[in-house]
Amino acid sequence: MKSPMRLAKAEDVRAIGLAPAAEEERKPRLLAKLKELRGSMRSLAVMLDTCVKCGNCVRQCHSYLGTGDPLNAPPARADLMRKLYRRHFTLAGRLLGRITGAEDFDAQTLDAWLTYFYQCNECRRCAVFCPLGVDTAEVTIAGRHLLSELGMVPRFMQQVALNLQKTGNNMGIPKPALLDSVEFLQCEMLEETGLAVKIPVDQAGSEILYIPSSADFFTNVDTIIGVAKMFHALGASWTISSAVLEAANFGLLFNDSAMRAHNRRMRQAAEELGAELVLQGECGHGWRAARLCTEAASGPVRFRLMHVLDYTARNLGRLALRRLSMRVALHDPCNYARAGDLIDEPRRILRACVEELVELAPNREETFCCGGGSGILMDEMMEIRLKLGKKKAEQIQAAGRIDYLAAGCSICKAQLPHVAAHYGMPDLAIGGVMDLVGKAMDMNRSTGGV
Repeated sequence: MKSPMRLAKAEDVRAIGLAPAAEEERKPRLLAKLKELRGSMRSLAVMLDTCVKCGNCVRQCHSYLGTGDPLNAPPARADLMRKLYRRHFTLAGRLLGRITGAEDFDAQTLDAWLTYFYQCNECRRCAVFCPLGVDTAEVTIAGRHLLSELGMVPRFMQQVALNLQKTGNNMGIPKPALLDSVEFLQCEMLEETGLAVKIPVDQAGSEILYIPSSADFFTNVDTIIGVAKMFHALGASWTISSAVLEAANFGLLFNDSAMRAHNRRMRQAAEELGAELVLQGECGHGWRAARLCTEAASGPVRFRLMHVLDYTARNLGRLALRRLSMRVALHDPCNYARAGDLIDEPRRILRACVEELVELAPNREETFCCGGGSGILMDEMMEIRLKLGKKKAEQIQAAGRIDYLAAGCSICKAQLPHVAAHYGMPDLAIGGVMDLVGKAMDMNRSTGGV
């Protein structure tokens, strides 16, 4: 099966600082980069050395269950790299070759990497059920990075990276457009509440730098409205930065250098504005990259780092919230539940905002991915994305009637409406957790917190 995913052209790859390799350069460059990763990313070598093919993860992988493709089973997918690793980096593989399961790199291998490393949502559910803790996401993340070092980057991700490089956000919103959007949203909140709820931009000396998803200014506006109402009610000193208007960090999903560059952009904005606390908005993999990689990649920071859901949960007692007459189900984004330590916080928030919270099964650490995780939101991948979302659709259907599906992640919010419509739930309302905070808040009673 060859992936329908479209790759960026060589000149476009160069525009984001990567150097495409000529065909004859691919194998030596890839092996050199893999050797580097083997030395710097010990977890990769552990995952490649450890799997015993027990098959326990196969029954838990939504990608395999949704597509039925044997190469989407976690051990088989990891074997695409493991065979090359054995051939060049183990004594048995160098001496005995195929007898040990080792194989060399060729065009067919390259096609398989492009196809299957981008059908893994890197959700890490396999690691939860593996008796040895083998995490296939470590392999696919490394595989995508190696492909990018050959100049092989999905066109969608290249455009996201270029937008971020030029404007500080994935959607390519320039500062004048941001200011127009902020003015419109402020007018909307004034009309609704009668209060001058502000969304400060580039306000130096603010205690809090809030990093939203840029989609919050177009498709997910109720999320940023909920956040702004919450800050207003608490009397918080906060701002957003036009230089880093993006919680998402697609570099985590295709190239390590791009990931580090985005984290440095966040650090610089916080230091320039003098923020003491940086709050990450609703983005699963963005929180993972910020939480686990900011200091690990570039050293200590001068600010505290927290997620907006954690911050909101800690301040629930200072917010006047009425319970909305809604039956709400919570989708646990993979990177909150398995890499971000955000499990109880959204539940506490929702119980304060709605009359009935419904648990999908399974949930928390065992949650199924939405099917769009790891940034595979390309239109040309829609058929595959819908297959990858099958298990999540089954979870939602099994919950019975629900009025709203709360998904506190921008990628989940982009993917789940397609999944719901495809599997017979076109009218299901889907949005963020902070959306409901904004709708449930009694602004007049909340305003002027301690």
